[in-house]
Amino acid sequence: MKPEHDFQNGVRGKFFRPNASARVPVYLDLTVLEFFSAEAEKKGVEVDEIINELLRRDIAILETAG
Repeated sequence: MKPEHDFQNGVRGKFFRPNASARVPVYLDLTVLEFFSAEAEKKGVEVDEIINELLRRDIAILETAG
């Protein structure tokens, strides 16, 4: 470690939040985004709601097939 990195006054876990959630960017192909954006608009929901529901279904299928 470089000498200028001084952690003598550091506090372990200072920013740890056990119930924190992370927002992970997901990059969709343009055709996929256009399709789900249109579906979301028809249903009056956000795109992430539709994508998350689809992924939850896929997880359930994989878990039962596993």
